[in-house]
Amino acid sequence: MANNKKWNLETKLIREGLNRSQFGETSEPIYMTSSYVYDSPEQAEARFKGDEEGFIYSRYGNPTVQMFEDRLASIENADKCFATATGMAAVFASLMCQLEKGDKVVSSRALFGSIYQILTKILPKYGIETVLVNGTDLNEWESAIDDKTKAVFFETPSNPTLEIIDIKNVCSLAKKFGAKVIIDNVFATPILQHPFELGVDIVVYSGTKHIDGQGRALGGAIISDNEFYDKLLKPFMRHTGASMSPFNAWIMLKGLETLKLRVEAQSDNALKIANYYNDNPNIVNVIYPSESMHPQFELIKKQMEKGGTILTMVVKGGKEEVFKIFNELDLIDISNNLGDTKSIITHPATTTHYSLGEEGRKEAGIPDGMIRLSVGLENVNDIINDIDNAMKIYK
Repeated sequence: MANNKKWNLETKLIREGLNRSQFGETSEPIYMTSSYVYDSPEQAEARFKGDEEGFIYSRYGNPTVQMFEDRLASIENADKCFATATGMAAVFASLMCQLEKGDKVVSSRALFGSIYQILTKILPKYGIETVLVNGTDLNEWESAIDDKTKAVFFETPSNPTLEIIDIKNVCSLAKKFGAKVIIDNVFATPILQHPFELGVDIVVYSGTKHIDGQGRALGGAIISDNEFYDKLLKPFMRHTGASMSPFNAWIMLKGLETLKLRVEAQSDNALKIANYYNDNPNIVNVIYPSESMHPQFELIKKQMEKGGTILTMVVKGGKEEVFKIFNELDLIDISNNLGDTKSIITHPATTTHYSLGEEGRKEAGIPDGMIRLSVGLENVNDIINDIDNAMKIYK
C-alpha cells in the first residue's frame, strides 16, 4: 500500500500499510508461511524475473512484514523500509550493502558496544577503514570526511552519554563528498526526531526498543529512498537472510499503534526524574536533554521535540556503589534493554559497553559510576521512591 501522506502521524501509526485479507479481519493478520504457491510455472518464472509483483519466499518478503515496513516508512515520510531480524542486523546491513574494500567510514566515537565492534573490529577485516571522531566537534567531522568516505554513521542522542550530534551540519559535510549518512535514531524514536528532514540518507532502528516497547520481540529496520533500497539494500538482504519473522512484525505493528502515547508519557516521566535528582548530593552528574541538564540544549531544540525516555546519572563512587544501589531496587528492573513500558536500569561499564574495554570507555566518557535509566510508564513517584530507597546506601 502506498503512503497516504494526507494522514497525520497518529493515524499513520495505526492505519498505514493495513492489508486485510478476504476475511476482513480487524487486526492485521499474521502470515506464518515460509513460501508461496503459484498458479502456474509461468507465474513463478515471472515473479522470480521481477515481471510480476507478488511474494516468492518469506526471506524476500511477507505480507505481515510488508505491513510493518510500509507503516514505518510512512511514519518517516520515506520511500522504503526493510525490516530485519534485530537492530544490529539493521546497522550491519545498512553499512555492508554499500561498502567494499578501500572504502572509509567516519563515525562518532560515542556508540553502542556492538556497533563499536562492527566499526572497529569487523569492517577492517574486509579492508574497510573506520575513523572515529568526537561527534560533538564539527571540526573533527570536517577533517575526517574526505573523498574516500563512503558512509558516515552516528547515533544521537548517543548511548549512554546522551551526546547530541548536529545532524544538519554533519549531513552537509558528508554530501560534499557524496557519502551516505546513516543515523541510529533509536533513542529519539520517529516520534521525537525526524532525521530525513535534516538531510540524513538512511535511518536504522532497533524495533526491540521503543517500537515493540514491551520486551517481547527482537527486530530492526532500515529506512531509505527508493534508489538505495533497490540498488543496494534489497539485493544484500535477500541473499544474506537477516529478515524479520512475520510474528515479530505483527508485534511491531501492534507496538507502533501506541508508540506516540508511550514515548511522550515516558519522556515526561524522565524529565521529572531528571529534575528531581539534578541537585542530589550523592549524584555527581545528571545527563538529560533538557535546558538545565545538557550543554547542547540549543541544538536539542532544533532537532528533538522532547528529551526522550532515557536519562543517565553518575553516582559517587564506582562499580561497588552502583551494584549496591541496584541490589536495593524493588520496582525498577536490572536489564540491558531500553524503551520498555517497565523502567529498566543498566550499568553500562559492565554490560552494554563492557566490550569497549577500560580505555575505550574512558574515551567514550563512561565511568564506572554511570547508570543508564530507561524510564517506563509506572507512576513517576513510585519510580522516584524506589531510587530514593536504593540511594540510602550513602547514609
